[in-house]
Amino acid sequence: MASRLNNLLSIRPQILSAKVYESTSAEESFQNTTLRPIIKLQHDLLVAVFKNYIRKHKNVFFDLTLEQQLKYISNAIQKDIKFRNSLKGMVIGQFTVAEYEIYTKNSSALNKRMTNIIKERLIESIQLFNEKESLQEL
Repeated sequence: MASRLNNLLSIRPQILSAKVYESTSAEESFQNTTLRPIIKLQHDLLVAVFKNYIRKHKNVFFDLTLEQQLKYISNAIQKDIKFRNSLKGMVIGQFTVAEYEIYTKNSSALNKRMTNIIKERLIESIQLFNEKESLQEL
């Protein structure tokens, strides 16, 4: 198990702006030391998965205004339980055993933080979801 632990930790990007102080709450500390680096590592996969989500939902995303697209991303993550669980699985699968044990103690609050970060990243990457690019990948 030590090699899995070392391998997981070695491939995670460092996020220097994600600071942890003594006064930082346990949830925020976990968010900054575990969730943010994993979500950054998984960014390309998360983008690809959302592109697939758009295709599977008949490309209606492309007919929406920018404001509606932002809501579409938010609704997909918040209301489509299967999709949300899939996204969470991509993050949880990168946890070490110790991190998973911490996660299970407060999964509700950490899930909320996780989905919010993923939503922010997808919204910041909205330019990657243009119709021409998505159709070329089919």
